[in-house]
Amino acid sequence: MGKLFGTDGIRGEANRYPMNSEVAFGVGQAMAHLFKKKGHRAVVIIGKDTRISGYMLESSLEAGITSMGGNPYLVGVLPTPGIAFATQSMRADAGVVISASHNPYQDNGLKIFGGDGFKLTDAQEEEIEDLILNNRLTELLPAAKDMGKAARLEGVNGRYIVFVKNTFPRDLSMEGLKIVLDTANGATYRVAPDAFVELGADVEVIHKTPNGFNINDQCGSQHTEHLKNVVLERGAAIGLAFDGDGDRLIAIDEKGNEITGDQILIICANILKKDGKLKNDLLISTVMSNLGLKIACKKYGFRHHASKVGDRYVLEDMLRLGSVIGGEEAGHMIFLDHHTTGDGIIAALQLIAAMIREGKPLSELARMMDIFPQKLINVDVKSKPDIDKVPKLVAAIKEIEKALGDEGRVLVRYSGTQNMCRVMVEGPSDTVTEKYCQQLAAVVKSELG
Repeated sequence: MGKLFGTDGIRGEANRYPMNSEVAFGVGQAMAHLFKKKGHRAVVIIGKDTRISGYMLESSLEAGITSMGGNPYLVGVLPTPGIAFATQSMRADAGVVISASHNPYQDNGLKIFGGDGFKLTDAQEEEIEDLILNNRLTELLPAAKDMGKAARLEGVNGRYIVFVKNTFPRDLSMEGLKIVLDTANGATYRVAPDAFVELGADVEVIHKTPNGFNINDQCGSQHTEHLKNVVLERGAAIGLAFDGDGDRLIAIDEKGNEITGDQILIICANILKKDGKLKNDLLISTVMSNLGLKIACKKYGFRHHASKVGDRYVLEDMLRLGSVIGGEEAGHMIFLDHHTTGDGIIAALQLIAAMIREGKPLSELARMMDIFPQKLINVDVKSKPDIDKVPKLVAAIKEIEKALGDEGRVLVRYSGTQNMCRVMVEGPSDTVTEKYCQQLAAVVKSELG
């Protein structure tokens, strides 16, 4: 058996290894063992999104934790950042979220937080893997008298709503602001509408009736077509699309245009800069961010650092370099002054606060960043040698980079999960970008395919 953990927890098709009841039971046992202390049982918060397979995995985690002497607290459906919040505020030892984020219903996953509300370290994940994969758990089981007991925790939704509302500036009001929410038939379907209504907004909600199978199905942050139409029909000021577990946000402006994570980061970082709250004058994004973000950072007077792809790497660099704002173009945004992890609702509240503060519609704020035309081609490869050691590919990249100059960039990287090479080119026009991307993809195919 290979590794269990990927870049964001354990993930796979539900009811199939590694996303089956046996692995979930083992994860529960391993967590209870890892987080127990002398004279103290491990307390673990368990939450989930709306997938049908969540029931099975929840029961398996509960059984695993109790069998190893831990006490699980079940909170039911709550966004991933809500579990991070609950784990920290309840002074629990750990929290686990049953979710596959923006994936379709047939997938599921496990994301684990420590008692501080941050995701586990690589070393902690490796220890859990070692306990499960090397069959070390059976010998650690306590006697029957030392087994744990489970409880259902009530009222966490309300606490989390108060928590996110408190990130919205008290001197601002949403009264009369027309908002459309797309909750993706997922984990935000109850808490997001309540939070915005309680802040005074005029709220309409779509995709709010989860049935176990419709999470992320042609809705949410990955599929904004319906949301765009409703925003235009209702004359709303903004549309907000969350993903299935609520840690991601994509916005729609009043004209029906999609606003990317990159654009939201620039808008919010600029407000922080004006308020003197942009720590170290630094914004963190990933290497996949549009070239326009880097140019906008220079224009508005703050520094930029590009991390590896994945919100955990963004967070690592934020902590290492002392930044309070970071995220990904796809909509994961972390506001460290407010939370330990990406939170779609908090990101939405900061974006709306920026609109109100600036007194400008979202379409105008979005123009703070010019988006360079971008083309991405995924090429299947047979092997993944170091790209620097493929002479013809290195030469092709250098040639195109020279031709583009300051008007574009090239990024060639392997997928972390598939035998695939991602070729991305940004340039001054769609025609130029397409031409160079196709050229590079052909070289990748001939050399590695």
